[in-house]
Amino acid sequence: MLESCQNAQERWGGVNQLIDRWLQDRNELIHAFDLLNDAVKAPAANTPELQTFCEILLDYVSAGHFEVYEQLNDEAKAFNDQRGLKLAKQVYPRIEAITEIALAFNDRCDSGDRQSLSIELKRLGPLLHERFELEDCLIEVLHSAHQHAPVAAL
Repeated sequence: MLESCQNAQERWGGVNQLIDRWLQDRNELIHAFDLLNDAVKAPAANTPELQTFCEILLDYVSAGHFEVYEQLNDEAKAFNDQRGLKLAKQVYPRIEAITEIALAFNDRCDSGDRQSLSIELKRLGPLLHERFELEDCLIEVLHSAHQHAPVAAL
């Protein structure tokens, strides 16, 4: 999972500070996920790694929904990119579904329900990976495609 994140940062790093920061946040999320996975294997699953992971997870999904996706969508509108807007309309519902699962994971952790933590992490990992791939696709289509294109008249 970390390798695909590094590839995304290499492709889009430096293009936009918001995207750069968000991709760095993704790296932190992956690192926290790995640390939590290791901690869950230990006898005490009630660890600081869980709290750290949940905080980073909430920050990451919030930044996506309230900052990055909005900016990418606005950029596609500014360039009158119908292909990009259509893709966003198709991809956002799946990202939203994964967000709901991530938020539910956080809620269970906040409520102290940690009995099935290992099972939940095994479920959450592939979903986060899928989300990262969808986000990379959005960045590629909604941002990178516009780097050298003139802005459409609004």
